[in-house]
Amino acid sequence: MEYTVKSGDPEKQRSACVVIGVFEGRKLSVSGKRLDEAAQGALTALLRRGDIEGKPGQTLLIHNPANLLCERLLLIGCGKEKEFNEGRYRETCAKMARALADTGATEAVVYLTELEVKGRDIAWKLRHTVESVESALYKFDRLKSHKSEKKRPLRKLILTVAKRSDLAPGETAVQQGLAISTGVHLARDLGNLPGNICTPSYLADQARELEHQYGVKTTVLEREDMEKLGMGALLSVARGSRQPPKLITIEYKGGKDDEPPVALVGKGLTFDAGGISIKPAAAMDEMKYDMCGGATVLGVIKAACELKLPVNLVGVIPSSENLPDGDANKPGDIVTSMSGQTIEVLNTDAEGRLILCDALTYTERFHPVAVVDIATLTGACVIALGNHASGLMSNNDQLARDLLAAGKYAHDRAWQLPVWDDYQKQLDSNFADMANIGGREGGAITAACFLARYTKKFKWAHLDIAGTAWKSGKEKGGTGRPVPLLITWLIQRCAAHPAK
Repeated sequence: MEYTVKSGDPEKQRSACVVIGVFEGRKLSVSGKRLDEAAQGALTALLRRGDIEGKPGQTLLIHNPANLLCERLLLIGCGKEKEFNEGRYRETCAKMARALADTGATEAVVYLTELEVKGRDIAWKLRHTVESVESALYKFDRLKSHKSEKKRPLRKLILTVAKRSDLAPGETAVQQGLAISTGVHLARDLGNLPGNICTPSYLADQARELEHQYGVKTTVLEREDMEKLGMGALLSVARGSRQPPKLITIEYKGGKDDEPPVALVGKGLTFDAGGISIKPAAAMDEMKYDMCGGATVLGVIKAACELKLPVNLVGVIPSSENLPDGDANKPGDIVTSMSGQTIEVLNTDAEGRLILCDALTYTERFHPVAVVDIATLTGACVIALGNHASGLMSNNDQLARDLLAAGKYAHDRAWQLPVWDDYQKQLDSNFADMANIGGREGGAITAACFLARYTKKFKWAHLDIAGTAWKSGKEKGGTGRPVPLLITWLIQRCAAHPAK
């Protein structure tokens, strides 16, 4: 999709389609009122007849509107004006995109950007228009033999601003929205691919593709390399699979040579059957999404490359499968992590923390200024927060605040949970330094407390995305979260600490 930022009067637009908003109570937006005046009250007459009430999700397409220069006029219901917020704005833009895709129009001029969203400026609205449109038009049909085809696909959106001074920041916002959408699409594609295609080797190939496309440095450690490093926790998970494990590292250098990097560590479990502690058969197909932490890392680095962010980044992705086998981890087994700490495996389905702990220890060699790990780690987090917010836990209050603020701006929100020492005793083991589970109570927190034992040398935050990276039900599929949160955090970090 091509996006252009433009200022101009709605009644003067010679376009295939002009888009305006209508609030409940049949109230036209500012541009809608101007079009109504140019159309000699024709829109008001339609509203009086009840053709559209302005309720959320309603649309009305008018062909060849009288006395107007555009070929079509699309009215979008926005709900109650006083309740129009960030989420409703994004939903309205998504509805617009789907409606336009069904019209046959190849371009449209959008005046939804004039709608007031409390606390948000035009740059926010432009960026989120792009993200919402790209998300709404996303389709994953590469594995279908018959792909849906549009007769005349929508190709261009002209996003309007009120003042010419808004043009430059508007263009920047559009670029950010497109870059974020590119990263989100990559993460969604990887999450949607089945486990027989998206293997650890496939993830490694995707990292190498980033190297080929953008010039980042990609390194892939094989089983033998990990054995030499003493990654007994990660390797223990991979023992039940015929797919060789990989430790994937991607280095993006957009900052100064001597600047310490930000590190992102993403769980890349390409299929999780639970191992010997096998999961129930119902919905096990969805366990292909257990690599969405790794997919997020790839998506964020891709977006950072697109934006040429002035920051140094390191992405680390431990990747394997977790399957039952004669050589797989057994409940009660004790393994030794790269850090030298021993772990009693009480539940083989708590494998994500086993591969992450070795990856976190490995990350120490890059001397990162901050580390964020991203993982579909616990069902407990889904029970606690549902699919609306990612769980956030951190050993640094400022890092946590920055991530929470970025998530709010990105509308990819997180909610902070504690990692108090009080929870650590739940991980006590009679036979090893720690157990890999801490019981039912506070399961998302004790999982983070486990990881915290491997992050004492740096500022660290943990994002549990088990509820947010995937949608079940009718719209089953990957969401691409939390790519928007993380890339927003990096953008804001670069703005707060500009290169000298």
